[in-house]
Amino acid sequence: DLVPGAVVVRSGRIVDVVRGPAGDLPAPVHQAAIVSPGFIDLQVNGGFGVEIGDSAQAILHLAARLPATGVTAFLPTLVSSSAEVYPRACQAFLASRGAAGALPLGLHLEGPFISARRLGAHRKSAVASAPPGLYDPFLEHDILRLVTLAPEVEDGLARIRRLRTHQVVVSLGHTDATYEELVQGIDAGATMVTHLYNAMSGFNHRTPGTVGAALLDDRVVVGLIADGVHSHRASVRLALRAKGADRVALVTDAIAGAGMEPGVYSLDGQEVLVDETAARLEDGTLAGSVLALDQAVRNVVAWTGSGVAEACRMASEVPARLLGLRAKGRLAVGFDADLVLLDDELRVRATFAEGRCLFHRPPTLSLPT
Repeated sequence: DLVPGAVVVRSGRIVDVVRGPAGDLPAPVHQAAIVSPGFIDLQVNGGFGVEIGDSAQAILHLAARLPATGVTAFLPTLVSSSAEVYPRACQAFLASRGAAGALPLGLHLEGPFISARRLGAHRKSAVASAPPGLYDPFLEHDILRLVTLAPEVEDGLARIRRLRTHQVVVSLGHTDATYEELVQGIDAGATMVTHLYNAMSGFNHRTPGTVGAALLDDRVVVGLIADGVHSHRASVRLALRAKGADRVALVTDAIAGAGMEPGVYSLDGQEVLVDETAARLEDGTLAGSVLALDQAVRNVVAWTGSGVAEACRMASEVPARLLGLRAKGRLAVGFDADLVLLDDELRVRATFAEGRCLFHRPPTLSLPT
C-alpha cells in the first residue's frame, strides 16, 4: 500500500518521485510519515463560520482555512437559492480568483433543478422558483465545474446534455428517479452521483432506485460522506465493495458549523443546529455535515480495511480525474506539487499547493522533566 521514497519538487512541480532509499538526494526539507496528493473536496457549502452564498469573502476565508484539513483545491458549493442570489454568487466567485490558500476550482451548483420529493435541507421555494436561464452567467464566465440535478424533473435530460457540451460535470442527486430514469441520466452524460444514499430513492430488491443504479453502473463516480451519520459504516463498506476505490470520491458537504464549536449556524437563511457529529434543521433533517476531509480519510481506513494510499486516492486522484484536472491528484513527474504530509495517525502535518506551504502544524514540544 505504502512504499518508502521521496518526492522532489522544483518551481511548483514534481520533478522526481524516488521509490526506495533516497540515495544521493539532498537532505529533505520536509519529512513525514506519509506523503499524499493534496485533497480535493467537490462539495463545500461552508465551514469555519462562513457559508457559500454571494460573498467573495466566504470563499477567501475557506481557501485560507481548508489547508489545515489537507485540502489544496475545492469546489465552493451553492445550494438551491433564491433567483437573485445566483448572479451575485457568480460575481463573488470571480472576485475570489487569486485566493491565497486552497484553490477554488470553480462552482458546484447543488440544485435548484432537483426533485421536490428529495429536498433534504433545500428550501422548496428556491426549487419552485428556479429561472430557466440560471446557468447562463456561470457558463459565460466558464466558472461552473459541477452541477447536481435530478434527471427525472422536466427538461432534466436536455439540461444534462447542454451542460456536457460546456464540459461541466453533471452529478445526479436530490432525485426520486427510478433505476431506469437514473440510467437515462447517465446515458445523457452524467458521470457522478451526489452524496450516495442521501436525498435519493433507495434500494429495494424490486425497485432498485437511484442507489441501485449508482452502485451498479461503472460509468459514475459516487460522492460519499464518510462521517458515520450520512452513511453507516457498513454502507461505506458496501459502496467500496460495489464501486471500488477508483469510483468513490470522498466529500464533506461541510456547512458553516464545520470546524466550529457546537451552536446555531445558517444554511441559505435556515437555522442549522450543530453538535459534535452532525448538522440538522430544527425538524431533524440533516443539513450538510461537520466533517473534514482528512477525518473522512481516517474513517475509511478505520471502517473498511482500505489501505492508506487507497483512502487518500479517494480524496485526491478520483476527484481530480472526475473534473478532468490533468496536473493534479497524483504523485507523478510533471504534476503540480499539491501535497499533504500526514503523520502516522493520518493527521495533517503540512499542506502544499504548487510547492507553496499553505499550512504547517507546529511540532509538539517536550518539556524537560
